[in-house]
Amino acid sequence: MIDISVSNLVKEFEVGKRILDGLSFQVDQGERVGLLGRNGAGKTTVFRLLTGQLEPDEGEVMVAPGKGVGLISQIPVYPAGYTVEDVLLTAFDKLHAMEREMSELTARMEHDPDPALLRRYGVLSAAFEAGGGYDTATGLNKVCSGLEISREMREQLFSSLSGGEKTRVNLARLILEDTDILLLDEPTNHLDLHATEWLEDYLDRYKGTVLAISHDRWFLDRVVRRVIEIQNGKAEFYEGNYSFYVEEKERRYQERLKQYEKEQAKIEQLQEAADKLHLWAFMGADKLHKRAFSMEKRIERLRTTDRPAKERRLDIKFGEREFRGDEVLTIQDLKKSFDGRTLFEHVDLEVVGGERIALLGDNGTGKSTLVKIILGEEEPDSGRLRMGPTVRIGYLPQIIQFSHPERNLVDTMIYDQDCSTQTARNRLAAFNFRGEDVFKPVSALSGGEQSRLRLCMLMDEQINLLILDEPTNHLDVASREWIEAAVEAYEGNLLFVSHDRYFINRFATRIWMLENGRITDFDGTYQQFQAARERAGTNRDGKAAPSPLPKEEPKPQKKRSGGTKELEKQVAAAERAVAKAEERQYELVQKAEEVASNYLELQKVYDEQKALEEEIAALYTNWERLAAELEEAQA
Repeated sequence: MIDISVSNLVKEFEVGKRILDGLSFQVDQGERVGLLGRNGAGKTTVFRLLTGQLEPDEGEVMVAPGKGVGLISQIPVYPAGYTVEDVLLTAFDKLHAMEREMSELTARMEHDPDPALLRRYGVLSAAFEAGGGYDTATGLNKVCSGLEISREMREQLFSSLSGGEKTRVNLARLILEDTDILLLDEPTNHLDLHATEWLEDYLDRYKGTVLAISHDRWFLDRVVRRVIEIQNGKAEFYEGNYSFYVEEKERRYQERLKQYEKEQAKIEQLQEAADKLHLWAFMGADKLHKRAFSMEKRIERLRTTDRPAKERRLDIKFGEREFRGDEVLTIQDLKKSFDGRTLFEHVDLEVVGGERIALLGDNGTGKSTLVKIILGEEEPDSGRLRMGPTVRIGYLPQIIQFSHPERNLVDTMIYDQDCSTQTARNRLAAFNFRGEDVFKPVSALSGGEQSRLRLCMLMDEQINLLILDEPTNHLDVASREWIEAAVEAYEGNLLFVSHDRYFINRFATRIWMLENGRITDFDGTYQQFQAARERAGTNRDGKAAPSPLPKEEPKPQKKRSGGTKELEKQVAAAERAVAKAEERQYELVQKAEEVASNYLELQKVYDEQKALEEEIAALYTNWERLAAELEEAQA
């Protein structure tokens, strides 16, 4: 059964510029479909057409009759004085209407035993029970818990919430309404990792149809099973998730490019022959003109394939400053409170050269505060932070601000970077700011464009510690890939806060998870970290108290120049790593004796012992190698 049908859709907002030009697709009942396309391709326009907010210029839009459609995009306006709880309860308006009618029927039947009233009451009672009318509180509490809408937040006025909080509440309301078709327009933009994972689990169980616009590639991989890409106003179809879409799109591009090149080679061959025929005809063989003209008509018939276009990547690279020494950052017993609430305490961390660290945690746990302390913009309540003597920081904040937003892009580059007009134009062009765009005032740029401009300015600086706070927020997939290409080329230290799991997993070699006022320090990728949490018994929704993860020893550093002193430091560090791992091994032996009567707990301990034995073997190998190098150097 078809839930959504779009046929030959045409829509333009400027005369002669069709944003949709014959768009056609359908979505069957129960499908999970991703709607992709560059910014401005018309994705949100399609959603507005589906919900009746816009009318098409041509074509037809059809939603299956009787199916309820829920849209996560614009936040509805509620009456003044509505609390979050009032907004959430509007999801049960139909059930409340049934309940009121049932109460009225009960009162009438006390005085009028009409069988028709009894039949109506029976129909309503069955519908009320089937719709979960007797258990709305349980469903409400589950959804609020998953999306982290606290009891205190439920008592607040809806109008007092931030944009992100309103989006979260609106998402909860739509989930509670249990609509048949969900239209999701960037649903994860204002959700932290736990809430996003909860939403993904909910959509796994959801029996209705989902059509999602999202720049969250990890979310798309988990949720969608088919992709529709809007390109030049028309639809391209891909039968798979986002990862399949990326590979298949590249395969199709290469196939079209080969076809184009083959066609051009044939055209060139025929054109060369036609030119020779014309030349010979001018030399006296007039009849050859006819053959040449016939050949040129054949050439025109061959021109069926346009050269396939591909998104232009930013030609960018971070400027890097030479780094000297191992010490980048040392944090000792750091504590910070805010409004009487302790954000974190007893934080002890050490960063050495070459590490790429993801700082993770729920909204409000203090990630940005910790970044500000590292940058020197905030002071800790207690503890100590020491930066390496040759460290120079480059910082991209979550909220971009410019000292003179009234200046255009060229002037902003000239004043801030102290460069010539031509140099400014060249740098801006590398970031896809071209033509008249460079004379726009900075204040007229979108959030993503402002991030791109700030990066353009940042990449010319000589830095060796790059700190990024939500670097992919507000950016479409192409812009995210541009930033990732730049970060990939950067070889210095990286510390970043992000909810973009695709970005995290690509770049993080170490995870700092801030939760419950403490930082769990894990040496490994995001996927390895998730696997370790599952082995440790942490619930996916993050509500169970997380079991402390054993901190893995730092991976052996590459041999650096610096004589025997450097090698002596590395040997000593390797010895400490072995000693610490052996202490952990002894603790596990004792723990095995304590849980000997509990099979499940004992199995967990045995698994951890096995992993630790492999780690100790690797640490010994590293220690022996370094010791041998030290002996050779001393000799």
